Amino acid sequence: MLTADVVIIGAGAAGLMCALTAAQRGRKVLVIDHANKAGKKILMSGGGRCNFTNLDIQTSNFLSQNPHFCKSALARFTQWDFLELVNRHHIEYHEKKLGQLFCTNKASDILQMLLDECEQANAQIQLKTSVQKISPETSGFMLETSRGEVRCVSLVIATGGLSIPTLGATGFGYQVAQQFGHQLIPTRAALVPFTITDGKLKVLCETLSGTSIQDCVVSCNHQSFCEDILFTHRGLSGPAILQISSYWQTGDTLSINLLPKFDLLSWLPEQQRLRPLTELKTLLSELFTKKMATLICDLWFTNKPLRQLTNTEIKQIANKLNAWQLIPAGTEGYRTAEVTLGGVDTQNISSKTMESKLVKNLYFIGEVLDVSGQLGGFNFQWAWASGHVAGNIV
Repeated sequence: MLTADVVIIGAGAAGLMCALTAAQRGRKVLVIDHANKAGKKILMSGGGRCNFTNLDIQTSNFLSQNPHFCKSALARFTQWDFLELVNRHHIEYHEKKLGQLFCTNKASDILQMLLDECEQANAQIQLKTSVQKISPETSGFMLETSRGEVRCVSLVIATGGLSIPTLGATGFGYQVAQQFGHQLIPTRAALVPFTITDGKLKVLCETLSGTSIQDCVVSCNHQSFCEDILFTHRGLSGPAILQISSYWQTGDTLSINLLPKFDLLSWLPEQQRLRPLTELKTLLSELFTKKMATLICDLWFTNKPLRQLTNTEIKQIANKLNAWQLIPAGTEGYRTAEVTLGGVDTQNISSKTMESKLVKNLYFIGEVLDVSGQLGGFNFQWAWASGHVAGNIV
């Protein structure tokens, strides 16, 4: 039988950070994961370059039923603390935009850094190991695994959420939480593309699949994001769409300003005076791709010289392009979602230690908790911070 001071279930970002932190304190640490490789989500994140943190971390970048819960951990292990570790390992990185920091080389640099730190601190990582049963004992926990029994004093659940099941995501962490009396906040896919099934809209998305429009403003439920959008065969994606998906509920209307730099109610009449013979399609092809300009004229407007546009038509064009209203059919779900909203209710979790208030020596960190970040490195920073805080206690 294996014994350890600390068993961490989940060899992802939060689990590895917790492991190296605890092991550096001299704790005997065992990390267990059912996957065949540690940190799979780290490797695929940011298009393979890992958006590992953000230069501007605010609590407003996080969603939770308890918006104050994340404050303590984020204050005690900041983006600057993680950058110190990155710099110590001589990992090259760059700011892409909006404070988002990416590896210049590849995401495996971050994973290797974590694995190296674990190895140096003698934290053991055991992959291809599933946990079949967890039993509380007087002085800790007994785990029945596919590789035999394991005893530990402290147990850390770092199993993540339900997003991207092909990487091994399961609801195991939620089951453990419920086993020990914790409540769950209902989960749903977030940072996820929308699907479109409505006739003309579907034609628009399918025809323009692969076309990106820069700096659109997407709004829903009093939240707005100015970022790129991307048309796909299934609907809409891109950073602005992923961001707003966390605030969207089924049946809600999205408002998309395709041209936020233009007040079209003023700009179109001006163009009408200056270029009366120019066709609408030609004018729009200067703002969008020729293909998109042609298509939206065919689907939404009547192509004619600008001088023939009536005031009513100008208003219709301006309203459509500055405030396009649509109701997505749904999202692509956990299959492509970057994170899971909801999870273990933080009401019975200590914000200072990540320890359960119901069961001594039981900890929850990372995405399994009801804390989700916006796009831009915030979810990784939550993983680092919550993992580090727990690692200093277990």
